Amino acid sequence: MLSQQKWRQVQALRKLHDGHSATNVRQLGLERLDDKKIDVMSLYHEASTILTNENRQGGSLKSRVFGSRNLKNPPAKVYALLVQSLKWSPILKDVIDRSQILSHERKLSPALAVLLVHDLLVSSSGIAAPRNHPLRVAIERHKVRLSAEFTRCRIRHGFGTIEAFRKHVESQIHGANQPVTGSYPHPRWVRVNSLRTTLETQLGTAFHGYRRVETLSEIQQASPREKVLYVDHTVPDLLALAPGHDMTQIESYRKGELIIQDKASCFPAYLLNPATCNGDIIDTCAAPGNKTTHLAALLYQTAGRGNARKIFAFERNSQRSRVLQTMVARAGGDKLITVFGSKDFLSVDLDDPGLKDVGSLLLDPSCSGTGIVGRDDEPTMHLPTSCKNSNVRKTAKNRKDALATPNSLSVHIDDDDVGDDAEESELVTDDVSLKERLRALSAFQLQLVLRAMQFPRASRITYSTCSIHSEENELVVLRALTSTIAVERGWQIMRRDEQPAGLREWHVRGDVDSCLGFDSGLSKTAAAEIADACIRCEKGTKDGTMGFFVAGFVRCRGSITSGEQRGVNPTEADRQHDCEEWTGFSDAEN
Repeated sequence: MLSQQKWRQVQALRKLHDGHSATNVRQLGLERLDDKKIDVMSLYHEASTILTNENRQGGSLKSRVFGSRNLKNPPAKVYALLVQSLKWSPILKDVIDRSQILSHERKLSPALAVLLVHDLLVSSSGIAAPRNHPLRVAIERHKVRLSAEFTRCRIRHGFGTIEAFRKHVESQIHGANQPVTGSYPHPRWVRVNSLRTTLETQLGTAFHGYRRVETLSEIQQASPREKVLYVDHTVPDLLALAPGHDMTQIESYRKGELIIQDKASCFPAYLLNPATCNGDIIDTCAAPGNKTTHLAALLYQTAGRGNARKIFAFERNSQRSRVLQTMVARAGGDKLITVFGSKDFLSVDLDDPGLKDVGSLLLDPSCSGTGIVGRDDEPTMHLPTSCKNSNVRKTAKNRKDALATPNSLSVHIDDDDVGDDAEESELVTDDVSLKERLRALSAFQLQLVLRAMQFPRASRITYSTCSIHSEENELVVLRALTSTIAVERGWQIMRRDEQPAGLREWHVRGDVDSCLGFDSGLSKTAAAEIADACIRCEKGTKDGTMGFFVAGFVRCRGSITSGEQRGVNPTEADRQHDCEEWTGFSDAEN
């Protein structure tokens, strides 16, 4: 049996930041507490380690939290602490520096100090630790000084109340970090997860008190704190909120009922449309899992939980596989989705009896990432000056330590808004390097499409990238369509009139000039037809999307394409470069 004191400690940790009841935490699959062994201060140590990235892990802050194997605390709690502390870090750095507590408390690192002082001064829950814990004692012995400096800081900024100060800080932080790539700010897109809830339910609960607007432009003009929403007309169950609107404090988001996902990122699953095809589904490059769980939601709407069809999610990277598994569980997709972690789709045995009923595949491979919004506008965690930096006497060792202790960290928070491939995308600006990068990527992308086309019972494929380059988009589609595999197996482009209504009506289509320039002798009519079948999104426009591309392939029953059918006339020269050898990515890119 737990002592009463220990039970209170565990309950305090469970309630930290996200306000879940113990029941809700267990329902989320986020309960990782060993009540008999828990060290509540591990929350701050774990958050500090992830923030400073001592293990040199790649990916976003969110992926490092949810992909960690060794956390003693629920990932949602660690993530909430980090995000909230990040917002307040410019203020907290000033307060900590002016109070000079780091010169007195040598056991406190700058990152730990920010996290602890945040909970002391800002969080309504306070520091999640026993009163006699050394780190809590170290902070609270300076509480009077810290509180006084916090008050002075608030007054210097011209705010009479803490609530007014709080609103100012959060709106400034969100506004500063919100990507603006053109004349139109980028909305906060949120998908209602139909595996757990309905649009109507969320409109009456999570978004109760929000003002519904009729145009997306009203959303783009709103400030981050405005409670406004727009119900999208292209993708079902998709909402747009004000640019930079904070979702971390909304309970439905923490429960997996709402998923942050860019509008364009919703197109592939919607285009694949599980209701129109039979058999199981493969997501070939699934992490972090937004498209995978969207597929599951669409499949659930079609057949319910009694449905016998399965989604197989492949992810070759082990860390991203852990993120995928966590996000699938959080979304409630466990019964529909089977995760093949650390498994490369290209190594799959086509004769595997477990995959014999695969009827459709979603392909969203590694790409150049040139369509991603806000990659160069990442927020900064401001850290106080460490005691080593504040010494008056500067020895050579002190100067070296000072250089090794950064006063700020650029933080890539979250990939949910920018698409599933953000972590594997690397922006290249040099023309020669970019050309080589596109060549390698397009070869890999084509390999993936051709592999998908070889599944015996497959009849539907979607291919997408978050790239603006035709080399990765229309040209991959054309090379796939003119391949021997596609011709012999009857694969054709999914025409515009075959697409779901919302995507059929989408006004930005493929690049006709790129299709005409393809070395296959396409007529203008055929090139226009293929371009019209492709879907593009442009970032920084009134549409409010990232840069994106998606196209679909469908298979004729028992027929082999010939001649100019649907605008493709394969030649022998084309067939010779069907499968340009892909030599793989460098170690840095994997």
